[in-house]
This record gives sequence, C-alpha cells and structure tokens, in this order.
Amino acid sequence: MTDEQKLVNGCLRGDRIAQKQLFDRLAPLMLSVCLRYVGNRATAEDLLQDGFVVLFSKLDTYKGDGSFEGWARKIFVNTALMYLRKKDALKMSDDLENARELSSDMTTQMQDIGYKELMKLITELPPGFRTVFNMYVIEGYSHKEIADELGITETTSRTQLSRARIWLQNKIAER
Repeated sequence: MTDEQKLVNGCLRGDRIAQKQLFDRLAPLMLSVCLRYVGNRATAEDLLQDGFVVLFSKLDTYKGDGSFEGWARKIFVNTALMYLRKKDALKMSDDLENARELSSDMTTQMQDIGYKELMKLITELPPGFRTVFNMYVIEGYSHKEIADELGITETTSRTQLSRARIWLQNKIAER
C-alpha cells in the first residue's frame, strides 16, 4: 500500500492527521490549478478551500483507478469552473482589437520565456480565453468535452483557444 493510499484510508476513517497531511501534500498543486483558472490569488485560495470540502466529502467515491492526484485535480477544476459560471465569467470574449499578426520568430520567443512567466501570462488571459486554454492545453480536455462542460459549441472552444494563443503570443512579443 502506497503512502497516498494510506492517507486516503486514514481520511476515510476520519483521521485528522491524515487529512492534514493530504491537504499539505495537495494544496500547493491545487492552488496553482485554481489560480490558473481565476487569475486572482485570494479567489484561488477560497476555491482551494471549497475544493477540499468537496474532495473530503467525495473521497469515498475514489476507487483507486488512475492517479489520486488526477482525480483530485478534476475536483478543483470543476470547483473553479462552477465559480466562473456563477460569476458569468465564461462569456466568451471576442475582443481582439489589439491582436497582431504572428511574427516568424515566435517559436524563438516562446522558447525564451520561463515557466513562471508563462503561468503569470496565463492568469492574465481574459476569463473565456483562460478557461478554454487551461482545459485544452493543460488539463487535456477535448474540444467536445470543453463544449459540453461549458455549454458552448466546439467551434467556439476552438476559436477561444486560437485567440488565447494569439493573445499569449502577442504578450510574449511585447516583453
């Protein structure tokens, strides 16, 4: 039995120490997930707490299939998406007046940017772009899954992803 399985079993028995250890293990990872979706640290911290409430209440549904971290990540992504839906932040934005044509040396510019800087730029994406970008590029959802989850068309999902990429490339070119 792995340490993770022991922690999950301890949490299911109501062991507060196991719950704290599981929280401490997952919190940094899941905070970054929440932050990528909402772009605001205070809100992301609130969503982290909400996500853990859901995680602990649904822990008995984890059957050990696949990675526990992946199972938990889905909970936090869904928590962030529910928040965005409530705030009506998923209205898909078409405002790309400042989008420029992509330069031929964009690949070089992308290679020069660091992980932390890229993650910061992702949090600055407009909410609709950021949501689709996160779901497709980082979480690995298909456009059909994104469309179903967000109540949009697959074409809208593809368009938002394309625009998010253009937005990011323009921001990288400006630096």
